[in-house]
Amino acid sequence: MGIRSGPPIEAEDEVVRASKLVVKDTHRGLRFRNGALDEVLGAGRYTVRPARWWAPQRPVDEIVLVDVRQRELTLKGQEILTADKVAVRVSILVQFQVTDAAAAMTVVAEYEDRIYSDVQLAARRSLAAMTLEEILTNRTRLSEEILTDVQAASQGYGVAILRADVKDLVFPGNLQEIMNRVLAAERLAEAQLIEARTQAEKARIEAAQRAEAQRLQADAAAAVKRITSEADAEAQIRRAEAEADSLRRLAGAASAFTDHPALLRLRELDALAHLAVTDGARVYIGFDKHAGPEQGE
Repeated sequence: MGIRSGPPIEAEDEVVRASKLVVKDTHRGLRFRNGALDEVLGAGRYTVRPARWWAPQRPVDEIVLVDVRQRELTLKGQEILTADKVAVRVSILVQFQVTDAAAAMTVVAEYEDRIYSDVQLAARRSLAAMTLEEILTNRTRLSEEILTDVQAASQGYGVAILRADVKDLVFPGNLQEIMNRVLAAERLAEAQLIEARTQAEKARIEAAQRAEAQRLQADAAAAVKRITSEADAEAQIRRAEAEADSLRRLAGAASAFTDHPALLRLRELDALAHLAVTDGARVYIGFDKHAGPEQGE
């Protein structure tokens, strides 16, 4: 009569109504079978078989997709008290990535909400331990402390916190004005300090140059004095040598005249001849006053 039995109809209906699901590389699929986590699915195409009222013994599958790309989460306008009781509003940029899809979906209800609350609490702990001056002068330390704090917590639910940077710090209006004045004063003091250091360095260089010039002048004067002394000594030596040479010559002449009296007589005659042609020259010849007439002749 054309009536088909149960099982063939069930099989045909299951084939027709079974759904197809594609898991991309950017995601992971968590397959829950009868409510229990059965498998973590990578990229690919999968068949999801729905429940059948006439086949309660057949397993029921459900696939949940989890994004495993790097993503960002911003905590805006978190008002927190510092260690010196100053209220500041801070905004924090968080970069995270799901590294364990199964833990991210089963350990916590909503892992993004958990990241938000963990970062918020970490920021409160860090800011509460720092003064306003420390926050202003070392914002990098604040970001590093928040990151270290949340990294340890997020590993427990399969999420890696890559960055947790403080984007903005907003202070109360009057405090902002005071801080601007303080910063302006600090910049002015820094400029004056740089100017003073420049002038001091300039004075030091000039003093060093003057000292070097004086040293060079003293060296030059000493060199001139030394050269003059050496020249004087050399001249004295030459004069002494000339006098000694002259004395040696006189001694030689005296020795020759002693050995040869005729040479002395010739020298006398030569001197007389020279005087004879010189106008106004006079020659005085002395005689022994005790000599007799015969001796005078």
